[in-house]
Amino acid sequence: MTAKNGKGSAHSIVEQVVRSGYCAGCGLCAGLAPEAISLSEEAPGYLRPVVGARPSPAAERVIAAACPGLVVAGWQDQNPVDPLWGPAQAFLTGAASDENIRFGGSSGGVLTALLVDALTAGDIAGVLQIAMDPAEPTRNRWRISRTVAEIMEAAGSRYAPSAPLADIGAILATGERLAFVGKPCDVSALRRLAAIDSRVGERFAFMLSFFCAGIPSQRGTDRIIDALGLTGRKLVRFRYRGGGWPGYALGETVDGEQARMTYAESWGGILSKEQQFRCKICPDGIGGAADLVCADAWYGDDKGYPDFSEAEGRSLVIPRTPLGQKLLDRAIANRNVTVQPLDPREIERMQPFQARRRRESRARHLALRLALQPALRMDGLKLGEASRQIGTRQKLRAFAGTLRRILTGRR
Repeated sequence: MTAKNGKGSAHSIVEQVVRSGYCAGCGLCAGLAPEAISLSEEAPGYLRPVVGARPSPAAERVIAAACPGLVVAGWQDQNPVDPLWGPAQAFLTGAASDENIRFGGSSGGVLTALLVDALTAGDIAGVLQIAMDPAEPTRNRWRISRTVAEIMEAAGSRYAPSAPLADIGAILATGERLAFVGKPCDVSALRRLAAIDSRVGERFAFMLSFFCAGIPSQRGTDRIIDALGLTGRKLVRFRYRGGGWPGYALGETVDGEQARMTYAESWGGILSKEQQFRCKICPDGIGGAADLVCADAWYGDDKGYPDFSEAEGRSLVIPRTPLGQKLLDRAIANRNVTVQPLDPREIERMQPFQARRRRESRARHLALRLALQPALRMDGLKLGEASRQIGTRQKLRAFAGTLRRILTGRR
């Protein structure tokens, strides 16, 4: 791509990604070139890089190699690979043994329990993750959690824009040994960066992720706040989920008043309709580049839809690498996590959206290419095998829907 800006000079690679609509808002570019790039919230409420000066050629090369708006990390094929669910040492369901962790998390609390186990064992000094911004509770901020209490405080899903890599350059310059928890696109960026910068492997002991259905805009959260009758009120806490399974979206004001909304209302009725375009075409919402992933192990109803009735939390657990399996095995041995084997054919009942998106991804990206849109590089994700699991009619619907969205400007 060689687009020109208004002054006649070529746009930076970062500006081109933003213009293409493929920016995931992870913050990688700002973290690698802070002297040239900052992050800003743009309507309807997504984090986007703002280029104040052209990054150095060296920085642009690294950004181009790792940016999830340009390339998605291929799956590690030295492990058994399922065409729908990715590399897997095992397919399991489970939960944290500590009932406080299980209740406080968004599902079974397994990710939190693994982090607590690793921190307690001395494997890591902290966790680079996303947590509620105490100054603006409806927004996210990245932080390094260095205590068990801080890890538990950050437990639970945060369905709003987040940029965990926004200071990655400075973090790599320290001597700390950390764990990383982020969205699949964040892990993809960090995994790609690790292939270029050896400090990533030195600084990060392991990378964890979760199944992601997409990043809602900040406007989506504002709509929840309005529906809860809390617009204009000073909040001290806002939780998207947790405190049960699936738990409630809950806002708490400075004077102690609380208002809440069910997961079906908050996610199903509002947030799921506020996703950015990059998420709609994501080929790897299942976190295939992580060492281990978790997800909601929903119970399916008679019609094939997940049942969102409140229940004891249950996590889908997929250790993807030998390292991920080792982390899980130790947590089990320490009685911090309990697991049961799972037939992978059952995952589709738990996560039907992820199965459909994986199978339709190739058709959607064919529509993008036909419309002369920039193409993500995404080799090694088994998209062809996933696509062959559905019929021609479903492929054509996915293809036509994406093409119509492009042609009508509804990206």
